[in-house]
Formats: sequence, structure tokens, C-alpha cells
Amino acid sequence: MADAAWLTISRLSKQFGQGEGAVSAIREISFSVPKGTFLSILGPSGCGKSTLFNLIAGLMQPTSGDVLMDGRSVINRPGQVGYMLQKDLLLPWRTIEDNITLGLTLQGISRKEARKMALPLMEKCGLDGFAHHKPQALSGGMRQRAALLRTLLTGQETLLLDEPFGALDAITRLQLQMLLTQIWQEMGKTILFVTHDVDEALLLSDEILLLSRRPGTVLRRFMVDLPRPRTPHMLAQKETAALKADMMDLLWKEVGQDGTA
Repeated sequence: MADAAWLTISRLSKQFGQGEGAVSAIREISFSVPKGTFLSILGPSGCGKSTLFNLIAGLMQPTSGDVLMDGRSVINRPGQVGYMLQKDLLLPWRTIEDNITLGLTLQGISRKEARKMALPLMEKCGLDGFAHHKPQALSGGMRQRAALLRTLLTGQETLLLDEPFGALDAITRLQLQMLLTQIWQEMGKTILFVTHDVDEALLLSDEILLLSRRPGTVLRRFMVDLPRPRTPHMLAQKETAALKADMMDLLWKEVGQDGTA
């Protein structure tokens, strides 16, 4: 993992509306991410995590601040990142193979070459036998695998994953977590990963960014010093349990004992 910042968020703020009805979603957020890092973002519901992602993706304009990727601003420049949501958003009229290779074909890569590029990943994910099926024929977990591969094959160095496994059962979620980390290490992408699950963040991440309640600001940044490959058993280690306790304590204080943000 390189030391130089690949992604730099500088005093980023976003306010919706004006006057008394204005809502401040995030305020003065600053952090940097070295290339190849897996950074998870945790925070209370409504703290502006999705707003932050939309700003990084260039899908909306900040009220103030800037987002730099490899030294260049991405403001008003959408298409610089791969973006995956909790809902798979596969196109129902396209086959699984055609959904996965969509980003490649939109870049002008031939269907034959796109299939050649996608096949090794489809085999790794167990999707090669479903290449010509439509999304509705697959389970939720299999559709999320396809959506993940589509995101990985956008050709972008930076991937934004917004709670991609949140709706899955525990076993399927763990399978996809392990699959994601394996492919991430092979491809060397820079990943920002939103989750509400502290264990998931610890299992996947190099670093974890904790946001405050709305308007979201950076509370603290944690380093996850666990060797890879990782297993769920590592979460029971003394040092990891202490790190989790620190994060849970901060989150508990942030939302309040009544659970309100």
C-alpha cells in the first residue's frame, strides 16, 4: 500500500436548502486515502455517508470544499469511480454476463474481449454457469456477486461500495466479504466501504473512519492492524476486541443512550 494520498477530501461540506429549512448533511470533512487502501466508513444513520459518496462520485456539487483524485478535482466530473449500492440494480433484460460486462462495453471494448476479461472473475465467483441467465433467475446473493463484478470491471481505480452486503443473510455475507477481499488484493483497487456493522469493518478494512451524527464530521480514524488473509476468528483476539470496544463506545456516546441521532 503506497503512502502518497490517492484520494483527498478537503473541508467538504454539503447543505440542502436555504434559510430556516436548510439541512446540513456533512460539515468540514477532511481525510486522505493512499492508493490501494481498503477504508470503511461507519457512523449513525443519517450522518451523511451516502451524501459523502455522491460527492466523491461527482454526482452532486458540494457547498464548499473539494475532492481530489490523483491530484485532480472530481467536482462536476462524474464517472471517475465505480459505485455499488445495497440494491444490485442489474438490468432485468440483460443476461448476467452482459450485466457484468456492461461497463467494459460502454468503454468501447468489444463483447468478445469483455467476456474474456470477465470470465476468470465469473469462475472465481461461481457465476460462469449462470452467464446466460437473466437476473430474476438468481438468488439475492448471486445477483450481488454479479453486481460486485460489474463494479470491479468498470476500469476505475477507486470503488465506492455503499452497504453492498447489508441485505444478505450471514453466511452469504461472509462468503462475499471473503470474495471481495481476495479480489481486492489481486486487483489493487482503492475501496471506500460504507457499513453499519463494526465486525464487517474490522474484518475487511485497513482503516476505519468514524463519522459523527448529522451534520457528519470525522470523529476518529482507526488503523486495523490484522494480518491477511483474515478470518472471523480474528475478531475474538484481545487487541481486536479492544478496538471494537473503543469504536462502539464512541458510537454509543454519539447516538445517545436513547438510540436517537
